[in-house]
Amino acid sequence: MELDHIAIAARTLEEGTRAVEEVLGISLAPGGRHPLMGTHNRLLSLGPGLYLEVIAIDPEAAKPAHPRWFRLDEFDGPPRLANWVVRVPDLDAALAAAPKGAGRPVALERGDLRWRMGVTETGRLPFDDAFPAFIEWEGEAHPSARLPDVGCRLTRLTVTHPRAEALRAALPLADTRVSIVPGPDAALMAEIATPLGPRLLA
Repeated sequence: MELDHIAIAARTLEEGTRAVEEVLGISLAPGGRHPLMGTHNRLLSLGPGLYLEVIAIDPEAAKPAHPRWFRLDEFDGPPRLANWVVRVPDLDAALAAAPKGAGRPVALERGDLRWRMGVTETGRLPFDDAFPAFIEWEGEAHPSARLPDVGCRLTRLTVTHPRAEALRAALPLADTRVSIVPGPDAALMAEIATPLGPRLLA
């Protein structure tokens, strides 16, 4: 179980991209479309095996019959760090051991990238969305290996939740970059080292 990527949700892809680029001082790379979810994204390498995505509803895509992931159907306000995604070797086993509401396995693809992801029926994840989505990549292909390395690295991801102890117990993740701490509300904050110095995304 490893940290795979972090997701910045936005009302539009342009708004989200602009917000992240202004904070980091780095241009994002093209991403792609997810027809099953009616979303599209732009990407940024955070080093080997890790990346950031800005994701939003794709206005050119048909609206799916089910809720979109990351609660994008109800998203409003400025772009924000909305979710984090953990890579697992066996998605079915990870979902079986996860808290109720972590989703069901859904097969997805974009170009030659193939993956399975835990997708919930409501678009919401356990612990008020502080629990990560699970992803299992099929084959060796991974987005981070195809993105330009612009010198950005995630130094810390802080996950805040009133039931932090229960969240830690439900998630057997050993990653020194991830801290799960108690707080009054569910929240995520990423500390990113950039060529221009440290930056915060929340």
